[in-house]
Amino acid sequence: MSERKYKMDDAPLNKFHLRITALTFGSNFSDGYALGIIGMALSLLGPQMKLNSMWEGLIGSSALIGLFFGSLLLGGLSDKIGRQKIFLTNFLIITVASALQFFVKDPITLFILRILIGFALGGDYAVGSTLLAEFAPKKYRGLLLSSLNVLWTVGYVLSNVVGYYLEKSGSDSWRWMLVSGAIPAFIVLILRLGTPESPRWLVKMGRKEEAREIVRKYIGPNAVMEDNAEKNTDVNYRLADLFNKQLWKRTAFGGLFYVCQVVPYFAIYTFLPTILDKMGFKETFSIDMYLNIFLLVGSIAGLWCTEKLSRRGFTIYTFIILTVSLFVLSLLPASSHGFAIMVFAIFTFVMSAASNLTLVYPAELFPTEIRGTGVGLVTAISRVGSAIGTFLLPVTVNSFGMTSSMFAMAIILLVGTAVSIAWAPETKSLSLTEASDPHLDDLKPINESVSSVSVRN
Repeated sequence: MSERKYKMDDAPLNKFHLRITALTFGSNFSDGYALGIIGMALSLLGPQMKLNSMWEGLIGSSALIGLFFGSLLLGGLSDKIGRQKIFLTNFLIITVASALQFFVKDPITLFILRILIGFALGGDYAVGSTLLAEFAPKKYRGLLLSSLNVLWTVGYVLSNVVGYYLEKSGSDSWRWMLVSGAIPAFIVLILRLGTPESPRWLVKMGRKEEAREIVRKYIGPNAVMEDNAEKNTDVNYRLADLFNKQLWKRTAFGGLFYVCQVVPYFAIYTFLPTILDKMGFKETFSIDMYLNIFLLVGSIAGLWCTEKLSRRGFTIYTFIILTVSLFVLSLLPASSHGFAIMVFAIFTFVMSAASNLTLVYPAELFPTEIRGTGVGLVTAISRVGSAIGTFLLPVTVNSFGMTSSMFAMAIILLVGTAVSIAWAPETKSLSLTEASDPHLDDLKPINESVSSVSVRN
């Protein structure tokens, strides 16, 4: 008697799901590491290269500029040529560009190399989360996607530790800091060899038998594709279709929610030692590491929140807490060190937990035919915003002071709160096909009351 068939979205969690998640960790770990290590390296290479605040901002934001172009271009390309090729090529670029940083002699070369690193990371954000979402069972999709943020935080925290110890290695210590990113990138590159193509993408390309074979081999011999996933489509989606009457609201929400969350995150934590110094703290490393602990614990707590809370409720309430805490920080007098650290710790914890949503929501907003393009676009919007914010932070701090700069970032978080209340859809507990169906927004109005937050036992 044959065993009972089950849909791919209802499959039990297996070793392959964990493997594809682990391989997707690569971009998140590398992105966190790249952001953290450049902040440490800039404090050393800045005086050596005699960088002004404009060049500090450009180099600090260079990877984010690359992320914008990479996520936009490679995300769209993945909808045409597949996820797997780009998933592999990205880390070849990251490995080579990271290694070449050791030999730079001027800020322009460093700027170009870090744009290349960001370009590949941006493509991997769009393609990696898309590939993982298209393999993951719906019961575990939120947990697996949000776990990527934990590895981002691990990469960021580890870069601070590595930077602290490499700082003592001599005048070329910043070179060793930057080139150290090539080591994890090369490991990820090797491990990704043999990664299968997304069966959902293969079906949309008419390659159904290949898709079924991958599902049987990697998901289980009795696993089958969902009925709607097996349907052919005669529609050729373009970037402009993300702004049609069915999808524009999801595209707008995805981009604005993402950018409003990451602008303060990237700007603050790229220049955290500088910010702490401007706030009057003398020993910045110990406080930096203290806040890093809250970053790490917050990202782990965010796994629980993503699993137990509704997407919509988690998004709205965390934006409210972040907005209030940053407003408080911007208004505190310079002498309130103890209270400032407590508020900063709360902000750090909640920001890290909420960042899990940036790796869950985008993949659930768009149909398979245009998912790579959609995820790429909202990631690109977030990165161009965070690049501008990271570039402007040292300039605005020097020109207008810390209080005005923190207040401006609190305003950005307030905008994120308003956008989420107005447009955040509820995509939890739906199959990937259902979650990405924009017509469900008409059945379940997305501007329903904030009280729609739910906790599942």
